[in-house]
Amino acid sequence: MIDELLAGSAVDADWLFDSFTAWTTERGLNLYPAQEEALLELVSGANVILATPTGSGKSMVAIGAHFAALARGQRTFYTAPIKALVSEKFFALCEIFGADRVGMVTGDASVNADAPIICATAEILANLALREGAGADVGQVVMDEFHYYAEPDRGWAWQVPLIELPNVQFLLMSATLGEVEFFAKDITRRTGNPTTVVSGSERPVPLSYSYALTPIGETIEELVTTNQAPVYVVHFTQAAALERAQALTSVNFSTREEKEAIATALGNFRFSTGFGKTLSRLVRHGIGVHHAGMLPKYRRLVEKLAQDGLLKVICGTDTLGVGINVPIRTVLLTGLTKYDGVRTRQLRAREFHQIAGRAGRAGFDTMGTVVVQAPEHEVENARLVAKAGDDPKKLKKVQRKKPPDGFVSWSAQTFERLVAASPEPLVSRFGVTNSMLLNVIARPGNCFDAMRHLLEDNHEPRPAQRKHILRALRLYRGLVNAGVVQQLPEPDEHGRRARLTVDLQRDFALDQPLSPFALATFELLDKDSPTYTLDVISVIEATLENPRQLLMAQQHAARGEAIGQMKADGIEYDERMELLEEVTWPKPLAELLEPAFETYQGGHPWLSEFAPSPKSVVRDMIERSMTFAELISHYSLTRSEGLVLRYLADAYRALRRTVPEQARTEELEDITEWLGELIRQVDSSLLDEWEQLTNPGAEIDTEQLAFDAETVRPISANVRSFRVLIRNAMFRRVELAALRRWESLAELGTGPDAQGWEDLLAPYFDEYQSIGTGPEARGPQLFQVSPKATTWAVRQVFDDPAGDHGWSIDAVVDVEESDAQGEIVFDDLTVVSG
Repeated sequence: MIDELLAGSAVDADWLFDSFTAWTTERGLNLYPAQEEALLELVSGANVILATPTGSGKSMVAIGAHFAALARGQRTFYTAPIKALVSEKFFALCEIFGADRVGMVTGDASVNADAPIICATAEILANLALREGAGADVGQVVMDEFHYYAEPDRGWAWQVPLIELPNVQFLLMSATLGEVEFFAKDITRRTGNPTTVVSGSERPVPLSYSYALTPIGETIEELVTTNQAPVYVVHFTQAAALERAQALTSVNFSTREEKEAIATALGNFRFSTGFGKTLSRLVRHGIGVHHAGMLPKYRRLVEKLAQDGLLKVICGTDTLGVGINVPIRTVLLTGLTKYDGVRTRQLRAREFHQIAGRAGRAGFDTMGTVVVQAPEHEVENARLVAKAGDDPKKLKKVQRKKPPDGFVSWSAQTFERLVAASPEPLVSRFGVTNSMLLNVIARPGNCFDAMRHLLEDNHEPRPAQRKHILRALRLYRGLVNAGVVQQLPEPDEHGRRARLTVDLQRDFALDQPLSPFALATFELLDKDSPTYTLDVISVIEATLENPRQLLMAQQHAARGEAIGQMKADGIEYDERMELLEEVTWPKPLAELLEPAFETYQGGHPWLSEFAPSPKSVVRDMIERSMTFAELISHYSLTRSEGLVLRYLADAYRALRRTVPEQARTEELEDITEWLGELIRQVDSSLLDEWEQLTNPGAEIDTEQLAFDAETVRPISANVRSFRVLIRNAMFRRVELAALRRWESLAELGTGPDAQGWEDLLAPYFDEYQSIGTGPEARGPQLFQVSPKATTWAVRQVFDDPAGDHGWSIDAVVDVEESDAQGEIVFDDLTVVSG
């Protein structure tokens, strides 16, 4: 029907409103008064600030705005703060308006970028506004989650379009905007069109609030037994969420029939990782876990089971405030404080309302419930008082517990204050960067006038504006001195008074800003070095965002090994502690990358906002011959599987996109294929969605991929990857043999027991003393493979000190069984000499 509507000839306000509401009615949707008011203003050409509660249908208003823009022949942008939300909206709008009318740009992926509807991160639109100004091909902007305007590091991206796009109709949306009169007046002044604020605290599903003085287990049990499930239990760390979920398994929340329904819904779902086994046990009890550290397929599984009404309790983190798709009736906050990276503090009103607003499902619930759990010491005091009863003497003797030292407490008064409080006013987070200057300088016209407008007509107070002006002047002089910008004596044909002397990729400040540095660094590597391929990987890894939890785990492991060695060397405690401060996670090529970047930065001063970060994750996996499960287990990262996999997916995409042909090797091609296959086997959705976005013709049902075990691709399907998997499995045995870890060798299965390994290799060690495990040992000349349809015969030759290469581990790979188990399975394995 959308196609028929857009084919209509009349596009006046009445026709637009009547046509769209007819479409919603046909879909069985009755618009709320706030939705109707917002749509009437939008079709009449006004800007709208939609500040209505969660669940009030802001997404439908956005769809109506896109429809009106399309009917008028305008280009419309939808922006959101996180790439996952942008991607989700992209697919949703494709279903409504057709894939030919919708595009997406996030920095990671760009598809159909010339479409009339573009889904993008806020930074993408902000950079477009900086580079093209008022002449940008943008007729309408829908900004979702506009409260991100106040985010310290990213808020500039929500402000810049308001300043630089005066010919645009704006729809700003959030459930927690607070006072917005300033924005209404500002947008009206800039665009010349009226701006209407559509607000109201009345929710389609009203909320009830309560403060629980019972132990949290009892609180949850009461909510479930009084038909207030599903309950989302909000924690402020991932560890606490998982701990709570596991503790709840002692309570039988689900009947036998409900558990059978869960088992039927799970079907052959593949719980393939360490956390997967834990999650499997939890969901079969009717308990879910949901946080950003989980694999995407596990989060979607919990969402799907919750949508089907099969989960009674979901334990998660406070990230549910943005874009999460978990229908819940009750929100139970385990506290009203959180650690913000600097200190533990009480929740702000905006944070509280973002979380609480998720309670109550429109179309399902007539009432939502928000419960806040009292601190443990307060719960215990309430129990003691209740035990004393009405006896004044007993009450006087009650020894009330105090909060622990340093504990940031909260109370019923804190709760009542947050419930009644409006979200805090949004604070400007404007800032000046090199990338901002470069974008403005690249714009047609006088960049000095454009920059003056940007610096003097933003939302900052005048003293802050002066600081931004001084910073802009410093940065500009640096760009001129570096030869990146040339000031022109006369305006050029486009009216420019300055020009860039270098070509910049369109989204250079967003999409791997250090990629050009990586390209330059490849030329410094020795292609004849046995470590060349691993060094290329290290250069790429240095340009990627740090996976903090993983790096901290690597540092912890490195310090543990260092302490052991220092104790063995007899180093005293105080000196050990001092030396330990210097031990960090592995940083290959740091001695090359850091001085190289200093030199490179001299000609590319805008990169002062970035810096390479040497690290070894993919390289570590290769050097240790680790699978994903082994990586997670080795560094105890069960709660961070999702973070690790996203990092590996970023590394895979960077290896595919950034390394030029002349820098590639056969070994690098093999490793890239192996990495891609490893990611697909763990959770295909991260790569499948990317492939679908970059290749719109690909038909991929991501929900089916998540829930149907039959869709998991056999690991032998990608021959290059299968070869690397076999090579890693073989070399793992070589490494353990070199360390003489006979028990660990036996635990790998297929082959002799621990004593058998020791006996088989005793003659070798009598002759050579050691087995090499360095780059030469990994060389292709020492690995031989003879592939057949059902079995692969393989040989890993030992790198002995004399270079005789007479000893090896020989094995036969069972291809069919390897596919069935998702890992290499050997049919036969032995040590061969001579």
